[in-house]
Amino acid sequence: MWANPMRIAKAEQAFTLVEVLIAVAVIAISLGAIFQTMTSSAKSVSYLRDKTFAHWVAMNRIAEIQGLNQWPDVGIDSGSEEMGNHEWVWRTVVKPADKNIPNLRQMEIEVFRDQRSKKPLARLRAIAQKTSP
Repeated sequence: MWANPMRIAKAEQAFTLVEVLIAVAVIAISLGAIFQTMTSSAKSVSYLRDKTFAHWVAMNRIAEIQGLNQWPDVGIDSGSEEMGNHEWVWRTVVKPADKNIPNLRQMEIEVFRDQRSKKPLARLRAIAQKTSP
């Protein structure tokens, strides 16, 4: 008995159930890795956006202190500022820059995402110099 050549050709062209399952598993693993990468990238973009806004809030605080043209008092001051449709919390610590140079003060501005945050998103230091009257 001779085999039908058309029947053999059709059988060789078809995928087996195991091959299909392996292909589906490879696609599922690939899609999972792609989604994980996209999620990680989105979180990074969000963090960098927040860090940039926090830095701008700190720079605004320094500019405000300089713009008042007043000698900053030693101590801690805190407040908030709205930027990017969000209320950012800042804290300014002013202390003498050097005990041997009385006309210099060091200012450190920390900006937090909200009241509950323990770690600042931005921290800037600046020096204020007392000008002669």
